[in-house]
Amino acid sequence: MSIGDGLVDSGGRFEDGSVPSADLYRFLRSGHVLRSLLREFLEEDFLQQVCRHRLTRSQFCFLKLITANSDLQVGELARCLGVSPAASSKNLDRLERLGLVCRETSGQDRRAILLKASADGVELVRDYESLKAARLEPVIDSLGREKTEQLCDLLEEVCVAMLARAENPRETCLRCAGYYRPDCAFERLQGKCALRPRRGDGLDETGVEA
Repeated sequence: MSIGDGLVDSGGRFEDGSVPSADLYRFLRSGHVLRSLLREFLEEDFLQQVCRHRLTRSQFCFLKLITANSDLQVGELARCLGVSPAASSKNLDRLERLGLVCRETSGQDRRAILLKASADGVELVRDYESLKAARLEPVIDSLGREKTEQLCDLLEEVCVAMLARAENPRETCLRCAGYYRPDCAFERLQGKCALRPRRGDGLDETGVEA
């Protein structure tokens, strides 16, 4: 996704010859470290602890989306996550072989195949979210409510500003991992979120039925 003008050349200068500020590099450094901690270390480690199968993050993302949306059709899943039909089919086949997902014929349209998480699939998502909350909650608590709200507001502000400068923001899945909020600022820019739970009431903030 291009963020517009102001590109930096290989010498570390903007097109107009100016040099990026130290604040920019500090932000980029911290942002990359946070992303790596959340995805590569914490999330992968948590997934290995709660799942006896070697699921990839992508496969778990499929499972979590299906858990939150039992009426999701096979064709919709690829569009929701921005992957090819072939990649979607490969991930679904593995989840189905592991007994985490099943396919059912729609009662309204027998040509439509609906996806549903099995009891084991729902339990896996719930166990994963419980472990993540238990490990990360102390970190958030140590910041205190005021700092946490300030941090979240600043992160959201930065993301919105980047999206506002993006050339094709509607073509990009933001990969929020299903932590959907009804007042999501990104959805207002992107249009309807593909990860919005569609079962109605009874879902907690992790996208799993409460």
